[in-house]
Amino acid sequence: MTLPPKPKSRAERVPFWRYARLFRQDILSAQPERLYRAWMAEYKTPFFRSFMTNDPALIRLLLKERPRDFPKSDRVGEGLRPLLGNSVFLTNGETWERQRRIIDPAFEGGRLRETFPAMCDAAAAAAERLAAHTGREVEIEAEASHAAADIIFRTLFSLPIDHEIAARTFDAFRTYQRTQPILNLAAFLPLPRWMPRGFRRGTTSSAEEIRRLIREITDKRQQEIDAGEAPDDLATKIMTTPDPKTGACFDVDEMVDQVAIFFLAGHETSASALSWALYLMALYPEWQDRVAAEAQALVPRDFGSLSKLRVTRDVFRETLRLYPAVPMRVREATRGEVFRNRRVPKGAQLVISPWHLHRHNRLWENPDGFDPDRWQTDNGKTCARDAYIPFSAGARVCPGAGFALLEGVLMLAMLLKDLRVELTSHPAPVPVAHLTVRSRDGIWLRVVRR
Repeated sequence: MTLPPKPKSRAERVPFWRYARLFRQDILSAQPERLYRAWMAEYKTPFFRSFMTNDPALIRLLLKERPRDFPKSDRVGEGLRPLLGNSVFLTNGETWERQRRIIDPAFEGGRLRETFPAMCDAAAAAAERLAAHTGREVEIEAEASHAAADIIFRTLFSLPIDHEIAARTFDAFRTYQRTQPILNLAAFLPLPRWMPRGFRRGTTSSAEEIRRLIREITDKRQQEIDAGEAPDDLATKIMTTPDPKTGACFDVDEMVDQVAIFFLAGHETSASALSWALYLMALYPEWQDRVAAEAQALVPRDFGSLSKLRVTRDVFRETLRLYPAVPMRVREATRGEVFRNRRVPKGAQLVISPWHLHRHNRLWENPDGFDPDRWQTDNGKTCARDAYIPFSAGARVCPGAGFALLEGVLMLAMLLKDLRVELTSHPAPVPVAHLTVRSRDGIWLRVVRR
């Protein structure tokens, strides 16, 4: 049986300079094959020690049992701060807790139902755009990015993607996404604050442009709120929610940081997942037919009809297992520890890799295969609980996890209801990690009518 694409692993031992170069090119292929079966692995650099943690019990300790002892590493922020500023994705401690108290209410279950009509409008628009390519080959990542950006702008600011500012933000973000890896040079070297961070050409300028456009939208929304004329969307909800402890809301500067991560999480990660889901449907047409058949039961704008999309949901879950949008997360030890008989010093980097955890040879049956039926098996149910973290877990689980699942299932069903995607003569896509897991040379599919 054909296996989904997986990047080749590097040689077992390489010098640090070679590893740093490979890491900068692509995080996934820079790792050795043994990580797919290891419970814990150590990597020493001249400047710090790093530990990969694939043991479910250890991951549970880091994320759920003692999250305060293992805050998010600042090394992640070194690469993303030009865009994300002091957003909830990068902060720790009291600052992070305050941000979550304000943000979380916007993504509660009832609010998802309220955003559903806007999602449906964006999905219908995406299906119409894709149908315009009938009979032709199309680069599906670009289409998925367009669709995901449309959803986040409609649900966050009540703006369709063809709105001038939305379109310009989307264009700037496409430039940023292809130039900025998850971790940059400063993740390896303890550089002083005044020293350049080694950003690639276009990264800083595109980040500045994105933030300028976000500020323009946010300033306008604050004026609408002050005048009592703001639409009841996610931005308004977040900007008018006071911290229950202090009574203070986000000011515009703080909201710009949060909108940046909402756009990253709500657009970039969703586009990654949808792109790979569509490719897998072309690779496994029998599953595509099952999704399309199920999609016939979807009633436009009827939130309840989503419950009937069980196959589509399992296909999307399997896509996130094989291609988690954020392939690695980094925590830092605030004190010395002993894990699996290894001494972990204070300041050590603890890498949690959904990419390796989701394909771990000792945990999953047929770990590299595409099998949406696995979620109904005993092994699949066990792994879903212990070894499946596409949105992280514990206190720092993504607040928009439910939003993302709803969006992905809806979009996949709407796109395949009347259309079929097929493989082309282009080579199979090679997964690489930019901001998220994307294809090195894009994903080309042919679109035909059912």
